[in-house]
Amino acid sequence: MLIDAHVHMFSEKIAQKALTNLANICKSPYFTNGTLSDTKEKLKSWGVDAAMAMNIATKPTQQTVVNNWAASIDDPNIYSFGSIHPDAPDALDELQRIKDLGLYGVKLHPDYQGFLIDDPKMFPIYDAISSLGLPVTFHTGWDPLSPDLIHATPQAVAKVVKLFPHMTVIAAHMGGMARYQEAEEYVAGLPLYIDTAMSARLCSPEQFERLVSKHGSERVLFASDCPWSRSCDEFAFIERTHLTDREKENIYYKNAQRVLGLSH
Repeated sequence: MLIDAHVHMFSEKIAQKALTNLANICKSPYFTNGTLSDTKEKLKSWGVDAAMAMNIATKPTQQTVVNNWAASIDDPNIYSFGSIHPDAPDALDELQRIKDLGLYGVKLHPDYQGFLIDDPKMFPIYDAISSLGLPVTFHTGWDPLSPDLIHATPQAVAKVVKLFPHMTVIAAHMGGMARYQEAEEYVAGLPLYIDTAMSARLCSPEQFERLVSKHGSERVLFASDCPWSRSCDEFAFIERTHLTDREKENIYYKNAQRVLGLSH
């Protein structure tokens, strides 16, 4: 069983434009055409049984459209997260709508949405997310959109987790993309989940093993960041480490089942 906890896909209407624009920013190849159908086909070929779809409202006016599209994905193996934009006047109401739509969580991207993760203006949003019982995935660490300003440093992630102990936080990219030493120092061991997205490309096996060891395999989610990385490459990277079968089982699917409320 393999659940990819960090996958991006777009509606047919905007997929090509979205990928082209993002690729220009990321200077990175992509491995799907961005559509739901192609993403599902690729994930299956890479050995993925289910995926958590991360949808992001990059403008305040996009909330409704993004969440309606997320809710329209009718596939028992795709678990869609919604999104709100911090600058939208109805952001708190939209969080309630995300819950009412039956979406599985919230995705926030501090770089693309223009906020610092520990900015007090975000605290009412975090309170609402906590009250609604929704998990929230944050992009954390470096991002090519804002290479000189880290909007979610491992130190700031740690601050938020300590301030909102009842919020189920998933810190993507091992708690800080390309900031793994800081993640090991400030994030590892705290009561939050981290995901493995982009580790195959950016994290050494030794650093990865130390992070998992310090954090605990029961709080690490397998993830790729598809279409920017292939699930099979992330899987192969983890298979080359010295993690035990039990640790890999936790990472590959058991932890995601717990986050999604699927475990019994």
